[in-house]
Amino acid sequence: MTGDVPNDDMTPTDTATATALSRPSSRSSVRHADHLALLESHAIFVLREVAAESERPVLLFSGGKDSAVLLHLAVKAFRPGRFPFPIMHIDTGHNFPEVVAYRDARVAELSERLIVARVQDSIERGRVTDPGPGQSRNRLQATTLLDAISEHRFDAAIGGARRDEDKARAKERVLSFRDALGQWDPKRQRPELWHLYQGRVLPGEHVRAFPLSDWTELDIWQYIARENIELARIYFAHRRRVVERDGMLLALSEWVTPEPGELVEDTSVRFRTVGDATCTGAVRSQATTLREIIAEVATARTSERGATRADDRFSETAMEDRKREGYF
Repeated sequence: MTGDVPNDDMTPTDTATATALSRPSSRSSVRHADHLALLESHAIFVLREVAAESERPVLLFSGGKDSAVLLHLAVKAFRPGRFPFPIMHIDTGHNFPEVVAYRDARVAELSERLIVARVQDSIERGRVTDPGPGQSRNRLQATTLLDAISEHRFDAAIGGARRDEDKARAKERVLSFRDALGQWDPKRQRPELWHLYQGRVLPGEHVRAFPLSDWTELDIWQYIARENIELARIYFAHRRRVVERDGMLLALSEWVTPEPGELVEDTSVRFRTVGDATCTGAVRSQATTLREIIAEVATARTSERGATRADDRFSETAMEDRKREGYF
């Protein structure tokens, strides 16, 4: 075959050139990483950086899809060793039972330490005021979280927030700094050029770390499918009794009951996000598989929080106001 093997008429230079041409290109032999692999690599890097720079980090885990991905990434980052941090859930007391069951099963499977900081305890200690039956406790989580951070002396809290969820989140860095009062000031965020992070904090301050900042909802679902990550079944289409309230489908529960004039439906729904059951809506769906959910998400024009979280509709700056108070 011409040009594959040097012959006797070739000069040393010709021989070297022919030999080089006969070898496969190193560029073509390298498998280029897809965008999910790049997102995964960066998230693992952030997890390891935070663990290395912080004295007492903690990983926030609610049992939702984003925190399930975050927990999966932590396994990749630190196993076969134990996590260099405990896992903590800020419990409003208004959780979907399926999510709490998933949370407990997943943590038990990993044999890691779970801290549950309860809003109800904050209410009983007089730290916050109970908003009353059927009212959202989401805003109260800020106080419970800050108290837990202070009690356990955490200097870094790792969460699963993403920038595409809300315009306030879009302002936030991968490492988001909080002052001694737990407050967030978007004007005081540190630059993060070329993925260079500065995690140093002063006594009493702490940092929130968001390894999934650059991910989208579609990225999350595609990664869940690729990695075969188990989720609470509430994320898949199922029959549930709901009422339509303020443009959202709220699932009936001990905290959500029909008001006069409201029609109860038994229909097929799924949840795009999970949180306080009093303010987290479902969406009508027939998607029972990951492939079907990915197809739905790919055509969605509203973020999951914008579409199904009543607490984010309180005002134009609802999320940013809560973040200034210490919210995730």
